[in-house]
Amino acid sequence: MQLQQTPVLEETLWQAVLNRDSAFEGKFFYSVCSTGIYCRPICPSRRPNRNQVCFFQSAQDAEIAGFRPCKRCQPESETVPNPAKAKVLAACRYIEAQSDRIPTLSELCSEVEMSPSYLQRIFKQIVGVSPFQYADALRSQRLKQRLHQGEEIAHAVYDTGYGSSSQLYEKAPKQLGMTPKTYQQAGKTISIVYAIAPCPLGYLLVATTEKGICAVKLGDEADKLEHILIKEFHQAHIVRDDHTHKKWIQAILDFIAGGEAHLDLPLDVRGTAFQKQVWEALQKIPYGETRTYTDIASDIAKPQAVRAVGNACGANPIALIVPCHRVLQSDGSLGGYRWGIERKQKLLIQESKFIKDDSNT
Repeated sequence: MQLQQTPVLEETLWQAVLNRDSAFEGKFFYSVCSTGIYCRPICPSRRPNRNQVCFFQSAQDAEIAGFRPCKRCQPESETVPNPAKAKVLAACRYIEAQSDRIPTLSELCSEVEMSPSYLQRIFKQIVGVSPFQYADALRSQRLKQRLHQGEEIAHAVYDTGYGSSSQLYEKAPKQLGMTPKTYQQAGKTISIVYAIAPCPLGYLLVATTEKGICAVKLGDEADKLEHILIKEFHQAHIVRDDHTHKKWIQAILDFIAGGEAHLDLPLDVRGTAFQKQVWEALQKIPYGETRTYTDIASDIAKPQAVRAVGNACGANPIALIVPCHRVLQSDGSLGGYRWGIERKQKLLIQESKFIKDDSNT
């Protein structure tokens, strides 16, 4: 049933949509006539024109009226009840307590009294990954810590729950970005080639491994950018060569100048599972658009992790390719930017101008 819409109620519901107010979650849904889609009030998609919107009491009512569910906010899915959230958190704590192994799904189900299919679904809905992926990420982090501390590889492998060294080496390229021995030596045998070029934002540094781009940095002084790179990869073999991968560097320079709207370049970046989740969400922000830190937290199904999202943006190793400059505070202010607020503002102005010019041609 469509809500009886008095002017006061309409304005209240519309403001909830504009603010993505979680207090109204589950209390109403809104549809957009021009697209034929209906959404939750917290949906991270772009806000429609007010004259295209109508409100419904339930998802069923919206579908009866002929609207399709939004693929981003999935309004047809039931809101996760608090008891289920508590059980998922209990499952996380149980996984974390098993420091030398990954518990089985049936073991987890017995611990929190849920069926396997329901636990899998509700865990991923709340945490963003499956129980096994969560446990595997924890195992990988424990291994990294032990290797950094200089522990013998064989001991670290078995003490953190890998059944065999071969099991680890199968996962090593993805989880560590290198072999355990190389990781233990803090990247000593990795070769990094970097180039520095002047650009409208000052200086651009692009660093690459044999796999792809591992760092993109912006600054006022080339020497300082070099110092930051060497500090981050302090045991790698680093050389400067301004002629290597010129096409990649030119693509980034074109992007800065507004002549390139998309960057599709090979990457070799390292980060935690959460950081990578945030960076992937940032890469989905369309050119010329912005999102808030709250939007990104909602996109990765962790609405309470707004501050952590901000930290992940600040840790982004590849400026521009992962467009953390497109993320704003909830009040629309610029917020922080690792490479300077003025650069963030220039990038946003440039992208906005490019979109306007493109629409006028």
